[in-house]
Amino acid sequence: MDHYLYINDEASRCLLCVDAPCTAAVSHGDPARAIRAIRFGNRRISMPWLDPCTDADLQAAEEACIHYDRPIRIRELKRRVAELPHDDPRPLPSLEIDFCGIHCENPFFLASSAVCTNYEMVARAFEMGWAGVYYKTICMQEIREVSPRFDAVGQQEKGEFYGFRNMEQLSENPYEEDFDILRRLKQDYPTKVVIASIMGQTEEEWIELAKMAEKAGVDAVELNFSCPQMRLAGMGSDVGQNPELVTFYTSYVKRSVSIPVIPKMTPNITRINDPAMGAFYAGADAISAINTIKSVTMGDRAAVSERKTISGYSGRAVKPIALRHILDMAQNHLLKETPLSGIGGIETWRDALEFIQLGCSNLQVCTAVMQYGYRIIDDLILGLQNYMAYHDVEKVSDMVGEQLPYFVPASDLDRDTVVFPKIDRTLCIGCGRCFTSCSDGGHQAITFDMESRQPRIVGNKCVGCHLCQLVCPTGAIGLAKRVKKVDKSTH
Repeated sequence: MDHYLYINDEASRCLLCVDAPCTAAVSHGDPARAIRAIRFGNRRISMPWLDPCTDADLQAAEEACIHYDRPIRIRELKRRVAELPHDDPRPLPSLEIDFCGIHCENPFFLASSAVCTNYEMVARAFEMGWAGVYYKTICMQEIREVSPRFDAVGQQEKGEFYGFRNMEQLSENPYEEDFDILRRLKQDYPTKVVIASIMGQTEEEWIELAKMAEKAGVDAVELNFSCPQMRLAGMGSDVGQNPELVTFYTSYVKRSVSIPVIPKMTPNITRINDPAMGAFYAGADAISAINTIKSVTMGDRAAVSERKTISGYSGRAVKPIALRHILDMAQNHLLKETPLSGIGGIETWRDALEFIQLGCSNLQVCTAVMQYGYRIIDDLILGLQNYMAYHDVEKVSDMVGEQLPYFVPASDLDRDTVVFPKIDRTLCIGCGRCFTSCSDGGHQAITFDMESRQPRIVGNKCVGCHLCQLVCPTGAIGLAKRVKKVDKSTH
């Protein structure tokens, strides 16, 4: 099997144990940390944790592994990682960046959610390296949550999921308690950024909550116009879907406080620029997006006393949707000076980079923390730093929006050339997946010899859609050179 595929597959089997029995069993090195680095996109820089491990160490680590199926093959993992190209050690740049006038030690913040509901949680996250927090949304209503309130989609039997659904609402604490928590956090961690997320039901509530947030000493206030599961009308995404209400409530808050005001957009809308422009005209200092997407799951875990409802969907599955909304706002010339905070499916530093390259100078993470814990900040920071060092990027701000010039309307795309797929016979195992998908879902441009178990691309039928590349389980299908299309009408 290809080294990259093996390394990724084997690392993905790791249970990410809280106490890492494999590392506890070795005299040198840290195999658990190396595996976590690989898991979260840092395989090129994972060797420093594996290099010190002797064969005896790694054998002991495998024997200590508590995997329910079979131990992680750490010795083979080290061998294959060592054979990959590795980045030369370079000085790591700072990730400091300014966001709507607030200095941040890095762009990574906890999103307003279950990952930041009390002082102890946020303090622990700060000490582990998170630069800031959008504290769980504070309101004046009594919040009564349901049980269960979480569901997931995809490989749940292995502790993994790519989609996460939740019916959680806002902070269950009395608002006076939450503002005291924010005051203590800012007092105890003055270099960290503390942002209060608030939600009112009336003009008076929005103003009062914002004033209390400012009095607590927070750095900014986020206006939650986007929660999709509020049980009371006139709150959450009911507001975010109404540009006039976004304008009114944002302007009320802006007139009431002197700290930055950051409206949070809902994705449950056709044109996110409509409420975003409402926020802009009201004087918003920045905009955050997206909140969760309204969704339905049908399993037993979705039921509360045998009844079900619509609620919010998040996790890595929503990232392309979040990026689309960020792109829409970033391409709006009126919003080009308005800082963006990106949310939605950020799990690795590569995910974070994509949001930055589309225009975000601040990033919020929720679902990945719920899955893997605050510890993922290590790989978010290290991965982004190494990327910047490798590409000679000095500041995060230099990357903000750098991919925007490459996005054009569909009418401007090149339709005169084609890139054909190319099969690497050394990697092809002859499964025939490419043939099946092309025959039944493509252009019948692949034949398959049952005796030799080899696929062959039929050039005069292939249109370069690359469905075959996407379904190949071994990465055996790559790209040929881009060439001019042949005018079939002349043949």
